[in-house]
Amino acid sequence: MLIRLVILLIAICLLTSPASAQVEQLLKGITGSGVADSKASAGLKEALQVATEKAVGLTGRPNGFFSDAAIKILMPEKLQTMQQGLRAVGYGPQIDEFVLSMNRAAEHATPAAKQIFTDAISEMSFDDAKKILTGGNTAATDYFKAKTSGKLTEAFKPIVSQSMSEVGVTKQYQALVGKFETIPFAKTQSFDLNNYVTSKALDGLFHVVGQQETAIRTNPAARTTALLQEVFAKK
Repeated sequence: MLIRLVILLIAICLLTSPASAQVEQLLKGITGSGVADSKASAGLKEALQVATEKAVGLTGRPNGFFSDAAIKILMPEKLQTMQQGLRAVGYGPQIDEFVLSMNRAAEHATPAAKQIFTDAISEMSFDDAKKILTGGNTAATDYFKAKTSGKLTEAFKPIVSQSMSEVGVTKQYQALVGKFETIPFAKTQSFDLNNYVTSKALDGLFHVVGQQETAIRTNPAARTTALLQEVFAKK
């Protein structure tokens, strides 16, 4: 009888001690956080899928670049002297057509980003997802820049090059250079137009991805699925 009483008193002390409470809390955290973290990771990946698909859809269509002042591809800075000289002698419409054609090339190339983004999302680690979820409004966009810029550049370059040939960018550029060189004292610089349009296309695409990511994080109306609403409402 005495032995049973002693055992009962020891058990009560253990259950009511601070250490026991901490262990119990830890166990609850371990059993509960797995589901929560898994759902948060799934929610983030779904958010990224939604954001990137929408960004590709917005930019990879006619006027996706040209009509958006934030990402519209303008005459390269190195060609500003040529632009001013040609406009001064009446070639403004040709300059405008050339600018339009560069944007058309970017719009043609952008859909190639969709699969690359999808692959990057599927390869994202659990730790990456946690960092992105708790990061700033464009944490995922920054992650994509680091992980996909190389692949996107490789994918975009041949498409941009082909598109520039199809929409006449290269011919227009060569024609403009020829006209400019007929102006007394005019000097042109060598310029890689393909690299320029590719770089600007990627800058514009990431800009729009960042806008979509920010909207999902900050605007409940942009959370178009139940999972997005649950995960980002608690963030």
